[in-house]
Order: sequence, then C-alpha cells, then structure tokens
Amino acid sequence: MFDRVSEKLNILADAAKYDVSCSSSGSKRTNHNKGLGNGHMSGICHTYTEDGRCVSLLKILLTNHCIFDCAYCVSRKSNDIERAAFTVDEVVQLTMNFYRRNYIEGLFLSSGIFKNADFTMERLLRVVKRLRLEERFNGYIHLKTIPGASEELIREAGLYADRMSINLEMPTESGLKLLAPDKSHADVIKPLGDVQRQIIQFKDEKKLIKSVPQFVPAGQSTQMVIGATPETDKDIMHTAAAFYKNFSLKRVYYSGYIPISNDSRLPVLGTSPPLVRENRLYQTDWLMRFYGFHVNELLNDAHPHLDIDIDPKLSWALRNLQYFPIDINVASYQNILRVPGIGVSSAKKIVQARKFGKLRIDQLQKIGIAYNRAKHFIKCADSPYQFKDFQNTQIKAFILAESQSKYLKNDTQQLILF
Repeated sequence: MFDRVSEKLNILADAAKYDVSCSSSGSKRTNHNKGLGNGHMSGICHTYTEDGRCVSLLKILLTNHCIFDCAYCVSRKSNDIERAAFTVDEVVQLTMNFYRRNYIEGLFLSSGIFKNADFTMERLLRVVKRLRLEERFNGYIHLKTIPGASEELIREAGLYADRMSINLEMPTESGLKLLAPDKSHADVIKPLGDVQRQIIQFKDEKKLIKSVPQFVPAGQSTQMVIGATPETDKDIMHTAAAFYKNFSLKRVYYSGYIPISNDSRLPVLGTSPPLVRENRLYQTDWLMRFYGFHVNELLNDAHPHLDIDIDPKLSWALRNLQYFPIDINVASYQNILRVPGIGVSSAKKIVQARKFGKLRIDQLQKIGIAYNRAKHFIKCADSPYQFKDFQNTQIKAFILAESQSKYLKNDTQQLILF
C-alpha cells in the first residue's frame, strides 16, 4: 500500500511542478547523516504569508489524467507519460501524515481534468472538506479552480480554501485557441468573477453579521505561460493589468514555457525556458503593483518589448530623462520611488530621514539605496555633479560598466580567497 502511494506521489508531485501559481524553493538539499528536515522531499514547496512567514506546502495533482490536449502541457492526453490518480482518502492521509511529521504546514492541490470539470472539482472539494471538517486541519490550503465547474461547487470550495487560483494559460484568446482549441478565456473569466463577487458579498455581510464564515481569505491568483505563443511583453502585461483591475487578483504568475514536445505550433527554444524574460515580467508586475507605474508607461506601441539587459524601471527612466534629476530632499515619495536603485523601503526611510536635515551621499548609502545607479537620476546636499548633459545611451553604458566591474571584482576576490 505504501509503495503504491509513494509511486503516485513521485508522479503527481513531479507533474505539479509546472504550476507556478505557488512559490517554490527550488532546493535540492536532501537529508543525510541523520540531519533535520528535507528540502528535496517530493512535492514540498514554499510560499509566504502576508506577514512574511515562509510556509511549506505539499504540492501535488489529484491526477495527471486529462481530457484536454493542450500542446504546452505535459499532462495533455496525447502525451505518452506515466499516469496516476490519488483517491480522496490518500490525499487526506498524505497531508495529515506530512503535517504531523512537520514536513508541511499546508496543501497546494491542483488536478488534470478527468471525465469533466464538475467531476474533478467535486473530488477536490471532498478533499478540502474532509481536511477541514473531519481532520480539523487549519493549515493553509491553496486550491485550483477547475475551468467550467459549476458555480455551486466553486462557491462551496471557497468556504474551505484559503486561496483559489485558475490558470489563464495564454495571455491572449488567439494564443489559447492556437495551442488549446478546446479551451476559452471565458471559462476562466466566469469563475474568477463568481469568486470575486462572493468575496465582496461575504465581506459586506461581515459588516452586519458577526459569525459570517471566511471565504477565500487569501484571495485569487492566476498563471500565464510565457513564450509558447508570439505575444509581446505589452500584450502580456496589459492582460495582467486588466485581470488585476477586474478581479482584484493577489498575484499573476508568469511561467516561462518549457519545451516538452515537437509540436509544429510551438516555438523552438532549446531546452531552457525564457527565464530572463520571465524575470523582467515579474519586475514589471512589481512596478505596477507597488511603485505606482501604469502599464502604459512601461509598455506601449512604441516600446512593446522589455529590455533584456536592464530592468524595466531603469529602462523607463532612461526613456524619460526629462523628469530627472530629482532633488531627493524635496521630491515626493512617489517621485522618489521612480528612481532606479531606490526601493519602497529606502524611499520611506528617505522621506522620514530628511525631516531632520538635508540628506548627503553618505547618508543615502547608509539608508541602503544602490547609489551607483541612483546617482545618475538624483541630486542631494553634496552631489558633486549632474548627469543631465549625458544621453540615455551614455548613462546606460556607465551603469552596465559599473555592474560588470563589480562582478569582475567579486570574481577576483573569490579567486583570491579560494
């Protein structure tokens, strides 16, 4: 019995790794010599709570059987892979046993779609209900919503899950139709809207009734596959911005396409996903969510693609030198946030510190800004010179040269030390 469940766990935990709607540590640290813990345990991933705590989750699929044949998906029905499916009891027992051994603090549960959407969603619902009601499990549960499932099943699942997510798959409808002709963005938009309305309704009832149960308290998220279809970065981020606005999503995840077949509809990328592009998209997402940038400022018809060699904040600043340099001692918080090399925490510290006197270069460095980058865009009490007479290409060259020399210096130090 144990061997059969262990085999299923290896198959379905490996299949779940392609879903990035939950953070993962990527650790390969195994337990040996009677040590404590195991960072390589099958299906263990990590996410973070609102207050910054790291939470370990059991990340698995209920099954990798699927009725769809999406060209980009390793679990598509035409793919010749080993198939497996957990029973409801097996998922419940795995979760509880892993929790009691202190391997995990929660569960991330997704699934391929077998038979139909309602059949699959009903089994996912049975798992979370058993955990909450019978096992009295109060750990974190992230549950994937099945596209096309009935509103009643999704609503009930929301009473037991902390977060729910549903994959948008491709950034555009045309891209989705190319690689997954049986799917539609409408199948994603409807449940996202249903859950969003229920979240609002439960919050409104909470104002009037004290004992209203929680409904998806950690909100919703979605995921897009990047690089499998020819959308521009502008297309991707405009889609993300629309979904943030319309459904109040907590996160949009960007998953670099991993080549898994020789389908002629798919691009030839070698063996590695477009990780640098993926990283630039996450940085752009961060600027939209926490730095006050509008998507049109970062990506538009004139600039439909992100720069690979520099981050999007620096790219925007170099295209808009008319706004710089800003006086760090009088500029608004929002304007300080737009300076390359200054993050949210540093901007807040600057606003607080300048109440006690004008800030100098050494004080800015102590605050923690990346001064070698920020110096091209700011002035302070003892700024020695201004870069406003330089072209954006020159400033970019200065910054890249400084970055390269820093890494060369580190490499040299490493050679000396080791």
